[in-house]
Order: sequence, then structure tokens, then C-alpha cells
Amino acid sequence: MRENFDCKLGELNRKLLDMAAMTEQIIAMSIKSLVEQDEVLAKQTVEFDLKINEAEREVERICLRLLLQYQPVFAEDLRKVSSVLKMITDMERIGDQAADIASLNRALIAKKQKWELDDIAEMARAATCMVTQAIDAYVNNDEELANTVIKSDDKIDELFVKTKNKIIDEIAADKANGEKAIDTLMTAKYFERIGDHAVNIAEWVVFSITGIHKAEKIM
Repeated sequence: MRENFDCKLGELNRKLLDMAAMTEQIIAMSIKSLVEQDEVLAKQTVEFDLKINEAEREVERICLRLLLQYQPVFAEDLRKVSSVLKMITDMERIGDQAADIASLNRALIAKKQKWELDDIAEMARAATCMVTQAIDAYVNNDEELANTVIKSDDKIDELFVKTKNKIIDEIAADKANGEKAIDTLMTAKYFERIGDHAVNIAEWVVFSITGIHKAEKIM
């Protein structure tokens, strides 16, 4: 029984890492479509989100099968499976937000407007780094790296506030910039949310290792 459970747990880990790689890929696609103003790539990014949704359903099915068929009694095993269930929700939402960024980009390209990308690019780099580190923390069972991701959230929040204030000033200076400025602000907000989801993933990594989530002993 234990051997079968370990085999299924290995399958779960592989499928989770496949989904994680897809999550990193869709972020990269959305950023590239922004930088290059590539409408075709933006459309492909929106479509790629459907693959992430399917990957989430597949990982969820494996988790539920493990819980129902094997009913793990060891706290470590139960933490592992329950943490994966939580992490895939955040990965799926990261995919949604990357697709939303691509959709905004498509709309702006259709209007023949150009993005002001300096601040957005900095936020994108920070958010991408957080997601990559959160996934690496899971792969390497690295509590210290997971905590580094959690602490990094302050930086991306500061970048968002900086971007928001700059956009407010631009609208005040020329109301004609209003629509594009709002789209830029929404894009910044999506990257800020991606950072939040990376933090959530990191918190569940800590929980899977220690049994502690958000400073409360759960298991």
C-alpha cells in the first residue's frame, strides 16, 4: 500500500511541476507580447490559459484520488497533498492574470496605442522572480527560500504604488491619456496580484514542510 501511495505521490509531483512550468511560460508569453506589441502572441497567451486550467483539473483529480483511495494517516503526507491542492489554485489564477494582461494588450494594439513599459517591466521582473522562487522552494523543500518570497511582496507592492501614483499624475496632466493610463494601471495590478499568488504558494510550501501556515499551527 505504501509503495503504491509513494508512486502516486511521485506522479502528483511530476504533474504539479508540469503545471508550474506552464505557469512560468504564460507569464513569459504575456510579458513578451507586451514588450514586442505582438498581437498574435497575445492571442496565443489567452488560449494557453485553457491548458493551465486543464492541468489544474488533472492535478486536482490525482490529489482527490490519493485522499480517497489511500486516506493518508501520516501528517507529512496529508500536508503534502493538501498543500498541492492549494498551490494549484494560485497557479491557475496566475494563468488567468497573465491572460488578462494579454487581453488588455490586444485591445491597446487594436487602438494603435503604445504602452509606457518602464515601471511595468520592473514589476513584471519582480513578479516573475517571485513565482520562480516559490516553485523552486517547493521543488527543493526549501523553507528559507519560501520565506524569502514572502518577504519580497513588500517590494512589488511598493512598485505598484509608484506606478499608480505616476499614472494619477499623467491623468491629471492630460485627461486624453485617461483610457490608456487605466489599462496600464490594470496591467500593473495584475502583476501585483501575480506576486500575491506567489506569496500564497510560498506559504503553502512552508506549511507542507512545517505544518505551520500564517503563524498558526494547523497540523
